[in-house]
Amino acid sequence: MKYIEVILTINPIEPLRDMLVYALGDEGPYDSFEETSMGLKAYVPAVQYDEAFLQQTIEENLLDPAMQVSYTVQEMPDKDWNAEWEKSYPAVLVEGFCWVRSPFHEPRHDVPYEVIIEPKMSFGTAHHATTYMMLSHLRRLALQDATVLDMGSGTAVLAILAAKLGAARVDAVDVDEWAYRNALENVAKNGVEYTVHCCLGDASALPAAPTYNVVLANINRNILLRDMPVYVAAMKPGATILFSGFYEQDVEALRACAE
Repeated sequence: MKYIEVILTINPIEPLRDMLVYALGDEGPYDSFEETSMGLKAYVPAVQYDEAFLQQTIEENLLDPAMQVSYTVQEMPDKDWNAEWEKSYPAVLVEGFCWVRSPFHEPRHDVPYEVIIEPKMSFGTAHHATTYMMLSHLRRLALQDATVLDMGSGTAVLAILAAKLGAARVDAVDVDEWAYRNALENVAKNGVEYTVHCCLGDASALPAAPTYNVVLANINRNILLRDMPVYVAAMKPGATILFSGFYEQDVEALRACAE
């Protein structure tokens, strides 16, 4: 997958840098960022790069005449960026009960559960706070023999752990083809291919009838607000839903929509 790198020079850096990360990432197609001394590097799949969207986003966030943003754009070489990243990719111990590792890490026999992830370019490696929190909360749920939906599943790390915690069936749904292929690989590596069923699609792929005891949705504010009614239609009476992937300032909007 080819990526576009946008190098932004930002003045003043704060709070403008955080505002742009939010606008480009949560409300746009940019999927990774790197903070620099001058501002920010933002990365987007080449097929999703839109110059007009970038310019409009910058202009909308210049709330003061003193704020200034300039940028340069370049296409990144088409190579396996995951291989480069793996060189410094550590395993993660989640609250002492789950060891999330890549195949090149050693297993741990003192931890009850292990999830093996080939992260590729997909979201969900337990390094991100939202994924870590979702993983940690799974053991507090009644998952034995449950039917589970992992919406926006990325690497399928949540779906795999749900299966290992006793779920009878887990549907892992993601709109990104790269994530879908990666999820299939990870499900097979963990030996849960008879429990976890991967699907390429969005909320329109969900059943309209009550199906799930537990729904996991670690996505972002806008998609959660848009698709919440679809999740509800697919939930059995008394079902539990976990939301993550949003900012603290988004809580009221999500709560209002849920109520």
